[in-house]
Amino acid sequence: MTARIGVITFPGTLDDVDAARAVRLAGGEPVELWHADEDLKKVDAVVVPGGFSYGDYLRAGAIASIAPAMRSVVEAAGRGVPVLGICNGFQILQEAGLLPGALTRNEGLHFICRDVYLDVESTDTPWTSGFEKGSKILVPSKHGEGRFQADEETLKELEGEGRVVFRYQVNHNGSRNAIAGVSNKQGNVVGLMPHPEHAVEELTGPSLDGLGLFTSVLRSF
Repeated sequence: MTARIGVITFPGTLDDVDAARAVRLAGGEPVELWHADEDLKKVDAVVVPGGFSYGDYLRAGAIASIAPAMRSVVEAAGRGVPVLGICNGFQILQEAGLLPGALTRNEGLHFICRDVYLDVESTDTPWTSGFEKGSKILVPSKHGEGRFQADEETLKELEGEGRVVFRYQVNHNGSRNAIAGVSNKQGNVVGLMPHPEHAVEELTGPSLDGLGLFTSVLRSF
């Protein structure tokens, strides 16, 4: 039976179609989810995609985090359902309390758009189980507020518990400890700033490396 992966669309979301395509290319069934609906349609996993939900007003991800769909995502994550937040989706998951830290303006205050290499630091999540720990992947990165921040206690906890999932090989935005992605304590919720859904086809991506996140979660069921 094909796993069903929900992809949420908020006002201002840009990368929902790309995330759905990645799910399809990986062999899953993408399911459209609307931000105003609490019904997650019994999906097996959820992707909170990138973009500029609600124009990044108030704070990036703050308004989207209280949408009806996100209330259901929080509940589902508590039951162990895999959840992936990409870029703005990472910000939304932080605002919803599912992931630690904050994402602030890039060092230098410039918008960054480039392909970046990430080190895979953890394979103990449904989204990274198909990778080898210590391997590197090449994916696009495009954000203005992607600088991962956390206090020293939180950083120590993330590092000590193996919850840093991805790390920049070159720290292009000033993130603490070059962190590009983290997980929750249970490991089922992962957020990262770069865009794996834009590295799934030879025609458009710098690599096919991003597809590994989606094939990984499909194999976890």
